[in-house]
Amino acid sequence: MSIWFFTEEEKMLAESVRAFAREQLAPKIEHLDEIESFNLEGFKKLGEMGLLGITVAEEDGGAGMGAVAATLAMEEMAAVDASTTLSYLAHSILCVNQIGTNASKEQKQKYLPKLISGEHIGGMGMSEPGSGSDALGMLTKAEKQADGTYKINGSKTWITNGPNGDVFYIYAKTGPGKKDVSTFIVEKEMQGFSTGKKFKKMGMRASPTGELWFTDVKVPEANRVGTEGSSVKAMMRNLDIERITIAGISLGIARNCIEVATQYAKERKQFNKHIGAFQQVQERLTEASAWYEACRALTYQAAKTWDMGLMTGKDASMMAAKAKLQSAQMATQVGLDAIQILGGYGYTREFPVERQMRDAKLIEIGAGTNEILRVIIARQMLGEIADELMSG
Repeated sequence: MSIWFFTEEEKMLAESVRAFAREQLAPKIEHLDEIESFNLEGFKKLGEMGLLGITVAEEDGGAGMGAVAATLAMEEMAAVDASTTLSYLAHSILCVNQIGTNASKEQKQKYLPKLISGEHIGGMGMSEPGSGSDALGMLTKAEKQADGTYKINGSKTWITNGPNGDVFYIYAKTGPGKKDVSTFIVEKEMQGFSTGKKFKKMGMRASPTGELWFTDVKVPEANRVGTEGSSVKAMMRNLDIERITIAGISLGIARNCIEVATQYAKERKQFNKHIGAFQQVQERLTEASAWYEACRALTYQAAKTWDMGLMTGKDASMMAAKAKLQSAQMATQVGLDAIQILGGYGYTREFPVERQMRDAKLIEIGAGTNEILRVIIARQMLGEIADELMSG
C-alpha cells in the first residue's frame, strides 16, 4: 500500500524491487537458509539495478535517492528474503552510504565504483567483543606512525558481511578520550587483517556474520576518513539512518507473515469451519495488520523527515529509535502469531513464517537493542531525570 508522499520514482522502485525479489531471491532462500550460504548472484544483480549505491549522489555514481527509497527497497526484499536484505543494508547503508557522505573526493573515486557495481562487498566495523551496545567503549586502536601511516590493532565482532567482505568502514580509537574516534577504510588484502570464524546463527542464516581481526594492520593516512578524532558525530548520524532502514526489514517480514497467515485462515478448516471464522484467529490477524500499518506509517515518516532534513541531532535519533523499536517488536510478534495460526505447519519449513520469525528476532538486537533504544527515547523525553538512578 502506497503512502501519500511516495513519489512516482519511489513507487516504481518498489515495484521493480518486488519483482526482483520474487524472481531472483525467492527461489533460493530456503536452501541458502538451510546451508547458511550467501546469494552472491542476487547481490551482484542489485549492483546491475543500481541499488547498491542507492543513497549516494549521482555525481559519485549512485542513484541519488534517500532514506524513503532505501527503506522501500528493504521492505520489498525482506518480504521474501531478509538475509540478503540484511547484507544489502550492511553494504549500502553501513559502508557505501558512509563513504558517499563522509569520504574525500579521492576516497570516493577509489572505492565507490566497485562497491556500487557489486564487484566489491562492503561492511562496517563498530561492535567489539567487550563493547556491543557501548559503542564508545571500543578498544581497537589506530596509532599514527612516524611515516604518517596508522597501525591498527584490535577486533570487531558481529560484522555483517565480515566473512565475505572486501572493503570495511572501521572505527578505532586514536586518543585517550572516549570520543577520540577516527574512521578508516580497510581493505581485506591489507597485511595483518584477517577474518575470524563465521557465526552459526538462529536467523539471518544466509547473511554471513563474523569477526574482523587487526594485528599491526598498516593503513595509509589517505584511508582515514575526515580529521583524526572527529568520527563520533558521523557515526551516530549513520546509526539513525541504519535504524530507519532496518525497520523496513521488519516491515517486509511482518507483511509477508500476515499475508501467509491470512491466506491460510481462508483455506484451512477445523470443526467444519474455516479457521478464519474463529474469533481468536481474527483477533491475531487484525491486531497484526493494525500494528504493521502503524509501524509502517511511523517508519516512513521518519524516513521522509530524514530526507527533508527536518530532524537532526537528538530529535532524529529519537524518531529513528521509535521506528526501529516498534517495528522490530511488531515483526517478531507477528511472526509468532503467524506460526500459531498455522499450527503444526507453521512450525515446519513448509511455510516461510518459521524462517521469518527467526530472522525478525535479530532486529530486536542489532543496530541498537530494544533496551538501548528505550534509553535513547527516555533521555530525549525526560532529560536529566532519566539518568537520576544511574547518578545515585
